[in-house]
Amino acid sequence: MQVEQQHESGTAPTTAPRRSDATRGAILAAARERFAADGYERATIRAIAREARIDPSMVMRYYGSKEGLFAAVLDVDLRLPDPTALDPDDAGRVLVSHFLDLWEENEVLTAMLRVGVTNPSGAERMQGIFRDQLTPVAEFACPDPEQAPARAALCASQLLGLGLTRYVLRLPPAVALHREEIVAWLGPTVQRYLTAPHP
Repeated sequence: MQVEQQHESGTAPTTAPRRSDATRGAILAAARERFAADGYERATIRAIAREARIDPSMVMRYYGSKEGLFAAVLDVDLRLPDPTALDPDDAGRVLVSHFLDLWEENEVLTAMLRVGVTNPSGAERMQGIFRDQLTPVAEFACPDPEQAPARAALCASQLLGLGLTRYVLRLPPAVALHREEIVAWLGPTVQRYLTAPHP
């Protein structure tokens, strides 16, 4: 290994960290595909390694176990806007637009959603992600911070429902909607969940 990590001149190559990052990225991309397609139980380290075109031992080296790899796959930053920078009266529209960007930029959330609906550990991880990252937005926008967890859950029901119908199940009418239509339909609903008086 030491020989591989050195240039002919004997100095460490500046690209070594990049190679490590590329390997991790390839493993995670392959793992998302396999976990989403096969579910947690049927996905194997060997199949993931084959898809990533590396030796299975490398998967274990970076992630320790199938469980560790699964946790890494589901470690998702929703990159939500800073709540203090939001106009509370426009938060619903901003969130719907933001999630459309997330769903369409990459397939990480789509894969996570597929895993989450078929695997208890995946569901638990998704619960934590949406609870921890969406609740601060609800706390900032809603009239009673004590209601923030419930309001965040209601927002998640719309945002995850959008992801499920448009990007996982691919219901034709949902797929056919233009982005502006989705924002116009769902933005006011999410806004109501955030700021309307408690019914």
